[in-house]
Amino acid sequence: MGLPFALTGAVFAVLYTGFIASADGITKLLAGGYAPAQIYALSGAVVAGLCAATTLMRSGARSLPDGLRTDCRLAMGLRSAATVAAALCFFYAFRLLPFAEVFIFIGLMPLLAGLMSAPILRERVRPGAWLALAAGFGGVICVFPGGLSSLTAGHAVALGASALGTLSITLSRYIGRHEQNVLAQVLYPNLALSLVMLPVLPFVWLPMPMVDVVWALSYAGLLFGARWLLVAALRRLPSYAVTPLMNLQFVWMVLIGALGFGEVPEQSTWMGAGVIAASGIYLVWDQLTPGGNVWSKSMINARRQVRHRAGVAMRTDP
Repeated sequence: MGLPFALTGAVFAVLYTGFIASADGITKLLAGGYAPAQIYALSGAVVAGLCAATTLMRSGARSLPDGLRTDCRLAMGLRSAATVAAALCFFYAFRLLPFAEVFIFIGLMPLLAGLMSAPILRERVRPGAWLALAAGFGGVICVFPGGLSSLTAGHAVALGASALGTLSITLSRYIGRHEQNVLAQVLYPNLALSLVMLPVLPFVWLPMPMVDVVWALSYAGLLFGARWLLVAALRRLPSYAVTPLMNLQFVWMVLIGALGFGEVPEQSTWMGAGVIAASGIYLVWDQLTPGGNVWSKSMINARRQVRHRAGVAMRTDP
């Protein structure tokens, strides 16, 4: 792997954290004035439309059905349902909690993935990884110096959002073992989000000034761009190199929270984020040790099987 190629992957990963944090900032901005149905019905439709348009530009109209086809219908349906539920929970979490504090729960997602990998992906979690998972949950406790009595509904919603988001990501990894259609994994969850919100939309609709329409469209564009950048980064760098860079999302969220919402994280928030980041880095290191990189080996074998069944090597560069 050449240095320029790897460096481009690192740049894409850093840009991803900025894009996704900016999208979350817009969610928090709009969450105070609108119901989630109004935001997600619009943004979900825009992202789904961008996926279809991208497929058209790459393959042409005749290849559109094949470009959007999925061979993992049950897993894709479960992933879409988890994505819709996670989006709703994150919406209310951003409404109820300071921006940077939500990152504590977002930072838990790679750790929760370790818990889900065994039953869903049949991946073995090594003893050291269990210690890192325990330390990660300890990082969450740092945010509550007053003990469990300081827990609020917002924290419970944020934890639910992280669990559901992790389920969606884990199912995405499962689907990736059986097919290589990346755009389908972006299309169907966002299409489901739009369709689920549409029936509720007439009951919660509020007139939107043009500036808020622009914000909502910007959110959709940032979300689509973030997904594309993540795929592009993972095409150029192994996942164990991309994951530590994603901790930069906390820095973006602190900056956006301070500049956009006047929020300054408390010392306990910094401590919790540090513990969770350290736990995630250890999990990455654990993957690099002999016998630890189970996911990469199984992914390579699965992709070879997919190409063999298809009879051709499928090109999936974004």
